[in-house]
Parts: sequence; structure tokens; C-alpha cells
Amino acid sequence: MYSVLLEGGSGNAAATGAGSTFGMIIWLVIMFALLYFMMIRPQKKDQKRKELMLSEVAVGDTVLTTSGFYGTVIDIVEDTVIVEFGNNRNCRIPMQKAAIAEVEKPESASN
Repeated sequence: MYSVLLEGGSGNAAATGAGSTFGMIIWLVIMFALLYFMMIRPQKKDQKRKELMLSEVAVGDTVLTTSGFYGTVIDIVEDTVIVEFGNNRNCRIPMQKAAIAEVEKPESASN
């Protein structure tokens, strides 16, 4: 019985093997496209948004740090930001810009 299957399927085996290889390549391309549009692209968009936000940080802005503290930016030197926390004027901490999670611009007094 096995010899009949081998002999009868030998002509179609090459065509079926090539078709399944092509089908597998198509599925891999589809899976990579889904991976790109569902994971990589949104991550890049978020990274660009954060870089834009950090580039627009200015003295006087209220910031939320990644550790959950709110503070006011006192000084900016390259990648280091000095933030004043709370009402105590003596609580000034230097930190990296990358540790800022959100920035809130002060409202203008010209309303």
C-alpha cells in the first residue's frame, strides 16, 4: 500500500511541496505585516511624541515624573533638568529629562 501511495503521489509531490512553500512564505509576510502595524509602528509613534514633548520642556513648566511626583522646572542643562517639588523652596532635585512622563504648560495670564 505504501508503494502505491509513493508512486501515485510522486508526480504531485513536487507541485504540492512548492505550493506549500509559497503559501508558508505568504503567511510569514502577512504575520510580519501584522506585527509591524500592531506593535512596532505604535511604539515608534509614541517614542516620537515623547521626544517632541521633552524637546519642548521649558523653565516654569509643571512636570509629572515617571515616579509620580509633580514639580516645576527651575533650570535645564542639556539632558539634566532641575525640578522643584512641593511648596518648600529648598527641595530642588536634578534629574534626567527622560524621567519626565508628562508636561503641563503654565496658563497665560492674558485671559
